[in-house]
Amino acid sequence: MKLSATTIDNITEVLTRIVEFTDRRREVLTRNLFDYQSDGFQPKDLPVCEFAECMTEAVSEHIRSKRLVLCDRENVSFGEAGSFDVDPVIDSKANDLLKKSTKDYLQMQIHKLSENLMNNRIAVELLKQKQQRSSF
Repeated sequence: MKLSATTIDNITEVLTRIVEFTDRRREVLTRNLFDYQSDGFQPKDLPVCEFAECMTEAVSEHIRSKRLVLCDRENVSFGEAGSFDVDPVIDSKANDLLKKSTKDYLQMQIHKLSENLMNNRIAVELLKQKQQRSSF
């Protein structure tokens, strides 16, 4: 399948956003591991489903109209020149688990970090492959 230049640019933009999102999420999840014993601590996460919905809608819009439109959500907003903001949210499931079992809470955070790392690596690898193809 041959991709148009617009498609390649849109793929790059989506993959770049995924890499940045997963980088930011790694920071939040890492803080959950290091700060969980602090007074008043509440675990947070980035709104993964919200972000995924934004990316899905953007790709769907591109398929329909050949343009990539990134729409804001409650905790995810897109700015100019490829910038975007994402607000961490309280992870109530992790908070409940922390109250019941520290071991299970830590395992949950490690699992989330592992999943996030895999998503990051996939997006980075796809970007590398895209850049290699573009340089030919």
